[in-house]
Amino acid sequence: MPHHSCATTSPLPSSLTVLGRMCSHLNKLFFLAIFSPVTFQKAALDCKTRVNDFPSPRLYSKTSEVIKGQNVSLVCFFENKSLNITYSLFLGGKHLRTQDGKGESKNFSLRISEAHDLGPYKCKTQVSECSKYSQEFNFTPVDPVDTPVLEISVIQAGTDRHITLRCISHRGSLPINYTFFEKNVTISPAISKDRRVHAEFNFTKKTTGNVQEYRCEAKNRLPNNTKYSPPVPMPLTGEDSCPLCLQLLLPGLFFVIVIITLVLIFWILPKYKARKAMRAHEPKNCGDTPMETVEYANICTNQKGTDHSWELHYSSPMVGKAAPRAHEACNDDKTAYVYSEVVF
Repeated sequence: MPHHSCATTSPLPSSLTVLGRMCSHLNKLFFLAIFSPVTFQKAALDCKTRVNDFPSPRLYSKTSEVIKGQNVSLVCFFENKSLNITYSLFLGGKHLRTQDGKGESKNFSLRISEAHDLGPYKCKTQVSECSKYSQEFNFTPVDPVDTPVLEISVIQAGTDRHITLRCISHRGSLPINYTFFEKNVTISPAISKDRRVHAEFNFTKKTTGNVQEYRCEAKNRLPNNTKYSPPVPMPLTGEDSCPLCLQLLLPGLFFVIVIITLVLIFWILPKYKARKAMRAHEPKNCGDTPMETVEYANICTNQKGTDHSWELHYSSPMVGKAAPRAHEACNDDKTAYVYSEVVF
């Protein structure tokens, strides 16, 4: 049986030469069709020995510092763009979600609601039976700054004013940067504080009749969370000033006045009532004659025959003024003394 082959050693006409070349190309295509899938699959599965073809993915976020309730996005990046990849995101050992793609990054949207939502996160890329994991990623919790409080103190020295601006935010993760403004113009560099203390800025200004307003800015490493104090006018006097002192002093002064009034009422009123009751129960003698002297005597005559005897009763009363009264007499109609009422 004759053996046919595309190659020959004898000279061939031009038509046979063309046929031989075509046969050679067909043989190459045949071998490629058989062996190429095996080669590609082996390259894809050989992730342990061919690290450059299948590197570990990288997990990152554009916002690493977050507050509670913030929406964030994690990006799982893989460098090889020729393979069909399965991307999976894990929080600790818990699988969250999976996405498929070919040689591109995948975004995973999240919401930071609780402390355990901060991490650690991992991203896994997988091709067939071969998989690689990224490094762990954790979000950093940051508390937003509170509205800062600005205080101004001024010391007058001739025509100059030595001004001290003090600013503090009572909340927010440290460090906090403070900046001072005169109206909308920055007058100080950023002053960083890694402790919960006032930031101070001192400067000297000529005395003018214009009222200037100042404010301060507070911000930490949390983006888009800058807070400003309300504008505070500089006092016109040269004495030390405290914008909140008057607001705190007036209620305190009112409270002190109320307390003193109540003490006086409950201390004096019972004594007054007791003294009034004592006056109401004291006996009164008809012939008592009070005299407005150091000592007072009640003098009364007893009519026994024609002789007169005198009885003297001494006391040291408290005398109050009384309106003049008509003359009273003890011996018939003869008036010997003038009497007035004595209040004991």
